[in-house]
This record gives sequence, structure tokens and C-alpha cells, in this order.
Amino acid sequence: MSVTTTTTAPAVYSTDVDIVRNLSLVGDEITGTVAKIDEQQLAGLAAQLGQSGRVFAAGAGRSGLVLRMAAMRLMHLGLTVHIAGDTTTPAISSGDLLLVASGSGTTSGVVKSAETASKAGARIAAFTTNPDSPLARLADTVVIIPAAQKTDHGSSVSR
Repeated sequence: MSVTTTTTAPAVYSTDVDIVRNLSLVGDEITGTVAKIDEQQLAGLAAQLGQSGRVFAAGAGRSGLVLRMAAMRLMHLGLTVHIAGDTTTPAISSGDLLLVASGSGTTSGVVKSAETASKAGARIAAFTTNPDSPLARLADTVVIIPAAQKTDHGSSVSR
């Protein structure tokens, strides 16, 4: 005799109202975070972008996805932009700018990208929540994102 068990994942949202409420919460959190970003840090980033020959972007996970979207916008503004790791991406060199992002500032692949860019003579602009991180120390320009680092289900910081 064979027994079939069907397991259904618990519903995250029970109604359309819950979905709208949660989307509104996300929007409010993003708006609040953006309002707290230091404008001088953004001005420093803008200056770096204006001085660079080419712009490269490197990130992992959600941070990497956000940088890919930013790279597209920068390309629309007329900058020459490449995504680090793509098969057609040229080597980074002196005069270039590497945009990197890591909430913790310790993501190994992102830190390695910054180290490689630094050795090649490129400038580095980092987005992070952690101003004391290895990534922030490598960067010429740092934009601190005033947000909590991602947490696991036990509410401990994920690094």
C-alpha cells in the first residue's frame, strides 16, 4: 500500500489587502532609507562617475541585481558601462571606475573584484551598510546605505 502526502507551503499573504499593505510597507522603507543617504557621499560618487573613462559594476545577489539595473541607467545617460564577469567585459584599467555593492562589505567575490580593480589602477566606489568593512576600506568613494543588514530567521545578522 502506498501513501501519498501532499504538503502545501503556508500562505504568506492571505488577501489582496495584505499584498497591498506589504508593498506599501516596502515602498515606505525604501523612501525612508533613500532620504537618509548622505548627499555629500552621493556628490562624491557623481564626481567619480564624471571623471571615469569606463564604469564597471560588480555585486552578488540582490546587490548585484541592483547594480545591473543602475548600470543600465548609467548607459542610458551616455556612460560606457560593463558588468564584471560577463563574457564580453574588457579588463578594467587605470582611469576606470568599479561600482561595487555589498550590504556587509565582506562578500568575498565583491571584495576580490575591488582588490583586482585597485591593483589595475582603477578607482572604486562602494555601496554598503558597513562603513568599517574591508570593501569600504578599499573604496575611494563610499556611499553608506543606512539600512539594517539582512538577517536570518533567528534575527542574527547575516555576514
